[in-house]
Amino acid sequence: MASIKVVAESPNLLGSIPSDYAYSTTHFTPIASDQEHSIPVIDYSLLTSGVPGQRSKVIDDLGKACEEWGCFLLVNHGVPETLIDKVFDASNEFFNLSEEEKQNFGGKNALDPIRCGTSFRSASMGKILLWRDYLKVIAHPEFHFPDKPAGFRY
Repeated sequence: MASIKVVAESPNLLGSIPSDYAYSTTHFTPIASDQEHSIPVIDYSLLTSGVPGQRSKVIDDLGKACEEWGCFLLVNHGVPETLIDKVFDASNEFFNLSEEEKQNFGGKNALDPIRCGTSFRSASMGKILLWRDYLKVIAHPEFHFPDKPAGFRY
């Protein structure tokens, strides 16, 4: 199966999404734009502070974010912006490799330490394929990284 990047950049696409990836959004509730319905923000510095009341509240907020949203925005985590930029740059370089190079990291088992792939069928969406390419890298307890691009090694 061709990657989504290849499908999206194909001159044969002609502005329409292939039928395997198309689904109706009429049964979805629109996303609200007010503060009450925005992605939860978790302040990591409050988790590591010495104030038990703050820490307890953040832990409760974290649990609620995971239960109700399944995601959250983590702030004040201490990861330098330059490192985050390097991760994005290395990821972009990886997804710009040729299809053949990326297939070296295809992985057949869900537990492979490095696994690259494309769409899969979502049980909740029936026969529809998810429009995505992915790179899964196990980073703990040992960091496994692709040997290409070189930026993943640092």
